[in-house]
Amino acid sequence: MAGPRHDPADYRPRDIVPIRRALVSVSDKTGLLALGEALASAGVEIVSTGGSATLLREAGYEVTDVSAVTGFPESLDGRVKTLHPNVHAGLLADLRLASHEAQLGDLGIRPFELVVVNLYPFVETVASGAEGDDVVEQIDIGGPAMVRASAKNHANVAIAVSPESYPAIIEALQTQGGTSLVQRRELAARAFSHTAAYDTAVSTWFAEGTLGDDIDLPAHLTIQAERLSTLRYGENSHQRAAIYTRVGGHGIAQATQLQGKEMSYNNYVDADAALRAAFDMVKPAVAIIKHANPCGIAVAAPNALDPIASAHLRAHECDPVSAFGGVIAANRTVTLKMAENLRDIFTEVIIAPDFEPEALEVFKLKKNLRVLQLPTDWQQERMDVRLVSGGLLLQDADRFPDDIESVAKNWELVSGERPAEADMESLIFAWKSCRAVKSNAIVLAQASATVGIGMGQVNRVDSCRLAVERAGDRAHGSIAASDAFFPFADGPQVLIDAGISAIIQPGGSVRDAEVVDAARAAGVTMFFTGERHFFH
Repeated sequence: MAGPRHDPADYRPRDIVPIRRALVSVSDKTGLLALGEALASAGVEIVSTGGSATLLREAGYEVTDVSAVTGFPESLDGRVKTLHPNVHAGLLADLRLASHEAQLGDLGIRPFELVVVNLYPFVETVASGAEGDDVVEQIDIGGPAMVRASAKNHANVAIAVSPESYPAIIEALQTQGGTSLVQRRELAARAFSHTAAYDTAVSTWFAEGTLGDDIDLPAHLTIQAERLSTLRYGENSHQRAAIYTRVGGHGIAQATQLQGKEMSYNNYVDADAALRAAFDMVKPAVAIIKHANPCGIAVAAPNALDPIASAHLRAHECDPVSAFGGVIAANRTVTLKMAENLRDIFTEVIIAPDFEPEALEVFKLKKNLRVLQLPTDWQQERMDVRLVSGGLLLQDADRFPDDIESVAKNWELVSGERPAEADMESLIFAWKSCRAVKSNAIVLAQASATVGIGMGQVNRVDSCRLAVERAGDRAHGSIAASDAFFPFADGPQVLIDAGISAIIQPGGSVRDAEVVDAARAAGVTMFFTGERHFFH
């Protein structure tokens, strides 16, 4: 590894660096005019490009075009404008060194003490649904180069990549004429995080754009996240914890908390599980979660006057005891009626796309209730990532096809009669619901509402017994779904003895024939889907 280029004795100490010249080139114009006013009032020369220069000029501030500095016009539809030695020498000159100062003088180049750059809106463009060249054109080249150069040279240059940094820079300019070394180092740290997040978003977009059934998963994976807040503790009180937002994320981490106590680690885990369950359903649906497992999932009753309130009541009826202190997700706007139904039910968190104003007024009476509103661009993840010691696992997210009703027509009927349309809806509901339950998973459902759930057992027979026990008399005539095949006929026999009317499962066991024979002997309908839904 190469040693330092200069003897430490050659460096002249520099703390406060007066701002005499600033380079401004921003995509996000928020706060730009206030910064421009402060710079102009302090006699700072403003060098700028494109829309930034236009906005500042229209406000009455004197601006030098970058092309006047480079002696070269903006070209190639703006792709080339700041990539020039007259710019980058002014960014990278280390003026703690007399030799660098002399070289700038010989070249006739003036340094910059402040660089204000934020990058093309790549993430926003992807989020808008744009594709192809429209996205590629939002990949910034000159911007990251300027940001990284300035951050590297933070001993001499202050770099601002966000309007949030402007007030502190303005204060420093007005009180001491420039920025301190501590301030410039903090700005540099933010700048490198900014470009790292940007590059991650770009690489992720390219990687996801190449993912397909016949294409390998990416050979290199970079995940960039920014700490949103520290949490009181993790799963247990002795564990530290924080929540981070992932670049390009549109999930629970991006939800807006409208009221209530601070979210905990476990709250976030349960809320994410609730979203997984409720948003698998097309009809108005509610899921109630405890310890990352559903204790009730339901869609609205037919012809319900208030569908989402109906869905909640039906989900709650599955296991009212476990619903105490639960986390609730609704896939529709929460209504006043649903809020009133929750008035006397202790609930930790409720999350939904929106809330009626009257519902929020009711929730204000429950001051500790955490109310979370999903981002408008919320979407289920395309990929699942899980950390393991020394690395991570990546897989396609387990999703149901939008045309699952059409897919269901091809499920293999191995026993009994094909059910009527309403019962087929319940079969599909039960099949979707078991995806949200930790393996081994058994779900009992009637009229598209869960009545008994067996989860997380180390054998499928115990999950069957647990589901039947929780359902009680409601097991009779219900539909049973299993997230994976039955290795023996003992599990289905538990369900059959409880009076279930139909079973849906993947099939694929070496003893499928025994399982099917048990169903046929009892006159129970059974479908094989050919696809399992483990959830560990």
